[in-house]
Amino acid sequence: MSTTFTIDTSTSRAHPTPAPMKRLTVPAIQRRKVDGTTAEPLVMLTAYTVRMAQLLDPHCDLLLVGDSLGQVVYGLPSTLPVTLDMMIAHGAAVVRGSYHAVVAVDMPFGSYEASPEHAFASAARVLAETGCAAIKMEGGAAMAPTIRFLTERGIPVMAHVGLTPQAINALGGYGARGRGDAEEAKILADAEAVAAAGAFSTVVEGVVEPLARRIAESSAIPVIGIGASAACDGQVLVAEDMLGLFERTPRFVKRFDDMAGRISDAAARYAAEVRARTFPGDEQVYAVKG
Repeated sequence: MSTTFTIDTSTSRAHPTPAPMKRLTVPAIQRRKVDGTTAEPLVMLTAYTVRMAQLLDPHCDLLLVGDSLGQVVYGLPSTLPVTLDMMIAHGAAVVRGSYHAVVAVDMPFGSYEASPEHAFASAARVLAETGCAAIKMEGGAAMAPTIRFLTERGIPVMAHVGLTPQAINALGGYGARGRGDAEEAKILADAEAVAAAGAFSTVVEGVVEPLARRIAESSAIPVIGIGASAACDGQVLVAEDMLGLFERTPRFVKRFDDMAGRISDAAARYAAEVRARTFPGDEQVYAVKG
């Protein structure tokens, strides 16, 4: 048995309830790719809260607690100010709100680059304090020794190559990567290096389609695309982007809903009823029991 959190409809609060142990595992994710092919693509979305995890979990193979929470939740200009404590707090919430998907937590900028030992200390905290199954870290060949160090010590690692937002100052922007021969060769080498070092999967972000397809076809581990190729072994999006909660939609995102519009409309109706004194009505107030 495992423990997940459900919403008590009488109080609208989350309470732990036992649930059958149905959670996927890292080895199960790896086994989805057989002889270079993933018959059923992997589904991954970001989640940062208990309630969002509850809603997304039944539909996803993996939930990523991304450092994108810096922008999505906290309104920060980039992912760089995100701290390890922030990732742990949100990671623990997502684990509590899920029981099916593999939960991976991003390692924030500055928490793993100094040395493999530094990365291990940070990653061990994340796993111990959140209950997640894996961590994700950005970087290719340069991070391969760290990936090997962690995986040899029992910490599953999801790698991340191509456009790496934590390196935005060095990259100079969020444009697609792999357009030139030199950059294409580097990204290919990065993907090969992280797989050889023991990563169980790789996120390939913002990479031109032919290159992303080539990485997916050549890699022995599942390749999860974001702004990459439908040929990848799976896809990931920021859930809030997919739901249409922001005015700007990145090129690589498809809006599956207009939640921003629906929330705005609901708030407008609420405001109108409050101002007209039609809310609360008889159904929402308590009568004296006689």
